[in-house]
Amino acid sequence: MLTLKMSDAAVKVLGVLDGFTGLEPPAGLAAELRPHVESGFSQHDDVITWADSSAVVDKSAREHFDLTGWECAASLLHLEDFVPVTVGHHNGRPIIAEADQRVLLQHGIALARTLARQVYTLVPRIGVRFIIDANDTNATFRFHRIRPGEEWNLPDLDTYINSKPVVVDIEPFDRIG
Repeated sequence: MLTLKMSDAAVKVLGVLDGFTGLEPPAGLAAELRPHVESGFSQHDDVITWADSSAVVDKSAREHFDLTGWECAASLLHLEDFVPVTVGHHNGRPIIAEADQRVLLQHGIALARTLARQVYTLVPRIGVRFIIDANDTNATFRFHRIRPGEEWNLPDLDTYINSKPVVVDIEPFDRIG
């Protein structure tokens, strides 16, 4: 099952009510993001991260942090570092125009969609949540294993009044081949 959930601000900036074409980056996924697709995921015990990551959950991390939070930190990408957009500065603070926030969201959604194919190949099958968020200073992409009782984001995405969050859940059914 694939579930796409977004705040009203994300719906508006992506133009989703006018059709789903606004979800795709016009020129496809940025070349700088492709290495992440090619490296894919790796499962280590009960966590998931980038296959090329050196991040390892040690005993202290397991005792002091929830695994969902650890995965979100280990998988974090700042999309503006990979997608060609204009990042201005005002008083030392980065500024990203709404049009560029839209581009960053499109690339984050495209990355999630592309990585979703790999979720179906994981053994054992697990659910994975991709969280994409853009605001006027940055845009982030992260993922975590879906676990009962653990969420990185608030269920009501409109709670995030200064950003445009999008959540993509992939929950494979065990018998899908």
